[in-house]
Amino acid sequence: MSHANAALTPRARLRLARLVIDDGWPIARAAELFQVAWPTAKRWADRYRDHGPAGMGDRSSRPHHQPNRTPARVVRRIVSLRRRKRLGPVGIGDQLGLASSTVHAVLRRCRLNRLSHLDRITGEPIRRYEHAYPGAMLHVDVKKLGNIPDGGGWRYLGKARGHQNRTATAARTGQRNTRNAPNIGTAYVHTVIDDHSRVAYAEIHDNCRCSKSPARMSVLACKRHG
Repeated sequence: MSHANAALTPRARLRLARLVIDDGWPIARAAELFQVAWPTAKRWADRYRDHGPAGMGDRSSRPHHQPNRTPARVVRRIVSLRRRKRLGPVGIGDQLGLASSTVHAVLRRCRLNRLSHLDRITGEPIRRYEHAYPGAMLHVDVKKLGNIPDGGGWRYLGKARGHQNRTATAARTGQRNTRNAPNIGTAYVHTVIDDHSRVAYAEIHDNCRCSKSPARMSVLACKRHG
């Protein structure tokens, strides 16, 4: 993907290359029009000549040949020791006669540089499951939280001031418990998470029974997040 300050996007590269190759514009004139250097304009024109519109995308900066890269046989031994014995780069390097930095680079490339990435029992990499399309699986949870009175509660202001705020809030809302004592009530946070997109939606209700179905809440979440 092009960076934010790139002079040419893939679409602009294609326009520049077509001006040079298809319309016969001089490279210098096309470079001046798109405000890029002459070698830049020539590079995209050459790619268009060789590969067509498909060549206008970004290419990986990885070299084609890496003669000094760790052999695959050694990589397999590093991965095996990591999974079986949970050794770190220093311990693996001592057993295999390698530098710890080399072992660490291999573990990072294989996404095994953190033990939290491995299953504790099998030693296999943890794989994130995901359903195929939005709405296929919804995760629903309800969290019960006590309301805080207007102005703050007793844990922050002390019992005397907290009781005053509690009484004033209960008088405003009219809530009383079974013993007719001031009661500010409890909030229930209903949360729905779509398994595919990981879009989350939450609503606060007075009880644990939500009047809206999880599917309805999922639709609202998708609309809210575009």
